[in-house]
Amino acid sequence: MKKEKLSDQVAARIRQDIKENKYKAGEKIPAEPELMKSYAVGRSSVREAIKSLAMAGVLQVKQGDGTYVNDTADQQPMEQRLKNASFEEINAVRKLLEREIVGLAAELHTPNDVAEMDRQLIARKQAILTEDKAACANADIAFHMVIATAAKNSVLTGLYQNFTQTIRSFFSQREVQGISHFAMSHHLHEDLFNAIRARKKKQAVEIITHILNNNY
Repeated sequence: MKKEKLSDQVAARIRQDIKENKYKAGEKIPAEPELMKSYAVGRSSVREAIKSLAMAGVLQVKQGDGTYVNDTADQQPMEQRLKNASFEEINAVRKLLEREIVGLAAELHTPNDVAEMDRQLIARKQAILTEDKAACANADIAFHMVIATAAKNSVLTGLYQNFTQTIRSFFSQREVQGISHFAMSHHLHEDLFNAIRARKKKQAVEIITHILNNNY
C-alpha cells in the first residue's frame, strides 16, 4: 500500500481541526512555526499542506497577512466526501443511483451499448475462469460503467464515475483471497444484461437491486 505523504497527513489534521472549530471560519490559522510544532513536521510539509488546502478552497492565503479559513471550508470536494464516507453511506447512494441508471439504460440503450456490455461481460467471465482478481474488478466496473453510459444522462454517468474508485476499494477489501463474490454473482450480471437488452425495465431494476443488496 502506498504510504501517505506527511503533507497529506497535515492537511487531513488541519481539516479535522477546522471541523472541530479549533480554527474557525474567517479566522487566521497559526503561522508556519507554530503549525510545525503542533503537527511535529518540517516547514515543507506544512507549506505543501497549506497549498493543497488553498487549492481545494479550504484555506485562503493572503500575502503579507496570513492564511485564513474560508467560510465554505466545511464543503469538502466530492472525492474527499466519498473517501471519508462509510460503506453503508456509499452503498445507500449507489443503490439509488444504479437503479435509476439501469432503468434508463433498459429504455435508451443502443446496439453499440449492448455490444460493449456483452464484451465486458465476457471479459468478466474470463477473469473468473483464470481467477484474476484485478481483471475481475476491472471488467465488473467497466460493465456497470457501460450501463451508466447507456442511460444517456451525462450527470448520472459522471456521478457513477465518481463512485468507481470507491467501488474498486471495496472490491479489494472484500476479495482478499480470491474471486468468489464475482463468481457467485456472474449469473445475475448475465440476467441483468439480458433484461436490459430486452428492454425489460422492471426486471432489470429488480436484478440490480438484488445484486446490490447482497454486495455483489
